[in-house]
Amino acid sequence: MFLRNLLQASALLPFLYTTASAQTACNNSPSLCEKAYNNITHLGAHDSAFLRDESTSFSTSGNQFYDSTTQLDAGVRLLSAQVHLKNGSTGSDEWHLCHSDCDLLDAGTLENWLSEIKTWMDANTNDVVTILLVNSDNAAASDLGSQFQSAGIDKYAYTPPSTSTIPQEWPTLQSLISNNTRLMAFVASLSTPSSDYPYLMDEFTFIFENPFETADPEDYSCDPDRPTSLTTSAQAASSGRMFLMNHFLYSTALFGIETPNATYVNVTNAQTGLGSLGESISNCTGVYSKAPTFVLVDFFNVGPAIESVDAANGVTGATGRKSVPNAPLDETETGGVAGRQSSLLAVIVAVVVAVGFGM
Repeated sequence: MFLRNLLQASALLPFLYTTASAQTACNNSPSLCEKAYNNITHLGAHDSAFLRDESTSFSTSGNQFYDSTTQLDAGVRLLSAQVHLKNGSTGSDEWHLCHSDCDLLDAGTLENWLSEIKTWMDANTNDVVTILLVNSDNAAASDLGSQFQSAGIDKYAYTPPSTSTIPQEWPTLQSLISNNTRLMAFVASLSTPSSDYPYLMDEFTFIFENPFETADPEDYSCDPDRPTSLTTSAQAASSGRMFLMNHFLYSTALFGIETPNATYVNVTNAQTGLGSLGESISNCTGVYSKAPTFVLVDFFNVGPAIESVDAANGVTGATGRKSVPNAPLDETETGGVAGRQSSLLAVIVAVVVAVGFGM
């Protein structure tokens, strides 16, 4: 009797294992686990750290209503930011996240932001996260790598087989998760990759982008814009690079200064409509016979943008995400007044920066 029961129990083990495995979600979906990193579409938060909320008096320079942790909780898997060199409070130079200029919008140090992302990754062990840094002041790999080390996030970083050659095959999400190399780090641009920090990948060696300065919803394009060596979609497709599709809209303010367009974002990030995210993904998928590897949006929660990304990935019933309101963040009456003051100051600072005087 004991032996018969034991044999019956052992016969159930493959079934139990298969059932348990099927429930494992990578980046919020079991269906993505065995797909290669470059063969899924990752939702990206453009200028992730630059907020339009109470903390910035609803600055019109802000690209997101919610912070990076909230973005990750809601399903964003690529975070981008601009890195600038700033003289710190101790008199020494520090690497800060600043929107165009540190006098315009300063989101703090790069190290602190990386530490925030690491804290989230510590608690979410079945997710692959991508960081894209715009290298505004030409930081060396050692400058940026030291910040990754100080934050402790370098322990999660994936190192490609070569810093100068595109891999023939990118690993699957499950492989990255199993190896605990769950962080992809790209830098635009990194002129001299370093063997000391091989996980810092030069963006345009591995990725190409479409144009990013769009102010009219009729002007979205799938054509390659960067790197400039790619002049046609055929060249971009044959290069082997992953496609990052910029999809955000600018408004033109006083003195011709461009600011993120929050007024039209309910259409910009929607699945259908003129200049919508869903239609742009469909158009570009037609051009390249493959969905974009990354889509980069402002105000990610509106739309919500994740719906178009799920559709591109064929994902239904995603798990493990936290809900975020599908609407622009409301300003309180006090915040609205402060925001208008902040907006005027932002325009003045931007004009000064544009003409080269500095502040």
